[in-house]
Amino acid sequence: MDFIRKNIYNPLAVGIAFLILVAILFATLWVLVPPPPRSIELATGFPTGLYQEFGKKLQTELAQEGVSLKLRTTGGTSDNLALLNNPDSGVDFAMVQGGVADLSKHPNFVSIAGVFYEPVWVWYRESSFPNESGRLGLLSQLKGKRVSIGNEGSGTLSLASHLLEASGLSLGDIRAEKLKPLDALEKFKKGELDAVFLVSAAEAPLVKSFYETPGIRLMSFEQAEAYVHLFPFLSKVTVPRGVVSIAYDLPRQDIQVLAATATLVGKQDVSPALVTLLLGETYEILKTYSYLQKPGEFPSGTGLDFPLHVDAEIYLKDGPSLLHRHLPFWTAVWIGRFAKIVIPLLVILIPLFTYIPAAKNLLLRLKLSRVYDELKKIEKNASNPELKEKNFRDLEDIERRVGNIKVSMLDAKELYDLKGHVGEVRGRLNLYS
Repeated sequence: MDFIRKNIYNPLAVGIAFLILVAILFATLWVLVPPPPRSIELATGFPTGLYQEFGKKLQTELAQEGVSLKLRTTGGTSDNLALLNNPDSGVDFAMVQGGVADLSKHPNFVSIAGVFYEPVWVWYRESSFPNESGRLGLLSQLKGKRVSIGNEGSGTLSLASHLLEASGLSLGDIRAEKLKPLDALEKFKKGELDAVFLVSAAEAPLVKSFYETPGIRLMSFEQAEAYVHLFPFLSKVTVPRGVVSIAYDLPRQDIQVLAATATLVGKQDVSPALVTLLLGETYEILKTYSYLQKPGEFPSGTGLDFPLHVDAEIYLKDGPSLLHRHLPFWTAVWIGRFAKIVIPLLVILIPLFTYIPAAKNLLLRLKLSRVYDELKKIEKNASNPELKEKNFRDLEDIERRVGNIKVSMLDAKELYDLKGHVGEVRGRLNLYS
């Protein structure tokens, strides 16, 4: 307590105490609100797929902001979810096909945004359907046919299975083959398959490869409305004639397809600043994705399997914050973190500075009241000759202590009043000497 009294008016001591307080607050916030990482990993898909292409573009954009993005090629959505769920995998984000995930198995995942449509392309060989004039319009027509339904670990396999089941077909009703897209394409070209399921964005180069394969056509879902009603995560999308290639008239007619939404998914504890960065760069990338989606339709917060991250919801509704709108990413991050330190500090210090003068005045009054109590006793015993020497000794001790009291200019009157009263008591003692 004496140490505090001695140093309360020492500017150096006050400054050191202030810096210690700032350091403690900064350390606490560093733990509670850590800065975004400078290196992250994204699980994509096949090297030839649009997940990988999207990842490469995102990698380039993030590098310009000082964030390193590593891409992990996989078998598809199921593999991506498993990697994201594994704390030892090193994967921070994953590209996920809508309608594949089991939410109960991944309660800690959040959607950053839906990024583009992934139509369900069902390619078929015209010669395999002679009884239907070479036309496939219903999935039930695939009964007994040789069909590639996607490889293990892919979203295509999961979605194709759901659609076939809804159409009254089990995997035993068709001659199912679980092939990767390129392997399916090669077998298709050799006439070893009747149909192929492929879930991929229209911009993927692989889609054009299927279009350019002679003798095959793209199924137009005649029951698209029914499937969308049954599976809310699907959308009915029209593939316009010539959208893939006007010069080669690909496709050669408007096609009605079903489409899932490709989603960028992360963990619940993802840094809000990183969410802002990813969405900002995604906006720029998706400006070139125009085959099926309308301008400004993506990134989107609708049609997602996982709940939308709260900061992503704010961003998609209101856009980036003022700092991120006008400043480089890391500058905005550190200014934001500084604000998170200063604002709580002001909340603490402003009331503290308000009460300090009152507390100091109270302490001074308590100190002076003790002195006055001693003066009353001396004054009361001033006429007692037996206590004469003791009264003078006690008064000298009081004078010494009062002389050592330090006060601010605002409290000087209190001190000088006390000194005057001490002088009056000495005068009283001198009268009885």
